[in-house]
Amino acid sequence: MVNRLYLRNFGKLVFLALVFSFLAYVMYDKPNDSETQQESSKEETIFTSEQTNYTFRDSIVEYGMNLLGTPYVTAGSGKEGFDCSGYIYFVFQRFDIEVPRSTAGYENFGTEIPIEKVQKGDLLLFLSPTRDTIGHIGIVSTANGNESDFIHATSGSAMKVVITNLSNEGYTRRFVKAIRVL
Repeated sequence: MVNRLYLRNFGKLVFLALVFSFLAYVMYDKPNDSETQQESSKEETIFTSEQTNYTFRDSIVEYGMNLLGTPYVTAGSGKEGFDCSGYIYFVFQRFDIEVPRSTAGYENFGTEIPIEKVQKGDLLLFLSPTRDTIGHIGIVSTANGNESDFIHATSGSAMKVVITNLSNEGYTRRFVKAIRVL
């Protein structure tokens, strides 16, 4: 009788030990909900540099596109109107990217890249129509080498923020270089 009682209690003890071991395993080895959420959000935000730049570049161009039709205003750098460098400054400032406020400041700014390697968000620099210095700038919206489109505030006949193709003769002959600031 003693052996039966002993075996019964021993069996319960073993059972409880297994239950506690299992609970300890589950509680200590299983991440809690906040760790699971952090891990899954980390997995969602892991990108290659190309993916990150692509998304960021698209955001810059999209924001710039939202300003299409905004009037050209000499020395303007706000939604009421822009000059070309004011437009660039306004768009990039939205993304906490510091760029010069005047076109002259771009002569030695950024990294020069071949036109064949431009990407969305890169900048195109042009000579002034009246002087032999950098005098105009735009943001690449569709990258395609010498056929790239760019968004800019023009003081030409349109007098507003527009999209122009680099193959446009007025811009092709004044094109100086493409630069990357991202």
